[in-house]
Amino acid sequence: MPVDLQHARLHLASRSPRRRELLTQIGVAFDSIVFRNSPREDPELDETPLPDEDPVGYVQRIARNKAEHGCRIAGWRKLLPQPVLAADTILEVGGRLVGKPLDTGDAERILQTLSGNTHRVLTAVAVAAAGRLELAVSISEVRFRPLDAHEITRYVASGEPMDKAGAYAIQGRAGMFVAHLAGSYSGVMGLPLCETAQLLKRFGYRL
Repeated sequence: MPVDLQHARLHLASRSPRRRELLTQIGVAFDSIVFRNSPREDPELDETPLPDEDPVGYVQRIARNKAEHGCRIAGWRKLLPQPVLAADTILEVGGRLVGKPLDTGDAERILQTLSGNTHRVLTAVAVAAAGRLELAVSISEVRFRPLDAHEITRYVASGEPMDKAGAYAIQGRAGMFVAHLAGSYSGVMGLPLCETAQLLKRFGYRL
């Protein structure tokens, strides 16, 4: 069945409440597709970087895989034939990819690395519909002010860093750590609204 891209709701292939909030902010109607397992546990969504994979290639690959898997799930569950939107966010610090912390100790180590330094936040957005898939990438630079050990410990104890790329949420308490941002605030949150809107428009989606 063909997809009416001008009027269809989206399937959002993401667990992220921030991405749901951001899509709602720009008036995009959607239904969530929740993967049965987390990406770390699902072989269809293996997030292990490939040898010599650059950060842009990495986020594009993961976002593409999520969108394609979302399409498969929509087919298996016989969901409405709506476009599937997926995204992935990663940090790059000194040429090293930094994802979500494994545990509180890992979160503290990541934040110690970010303290007083500049890092890049890369978010790729993928939209798939009717056999077509397109990608957009947002790249932002964020500089943290120097953080002391007590600040890091208190922040990690709040629970906010867990399940966040780079162990922080810019829209939360970590906003007080950011000394400078060049790029997309919503992209650092996990869904760059400018790039997302332009991508949807290329599909004929009315915003």
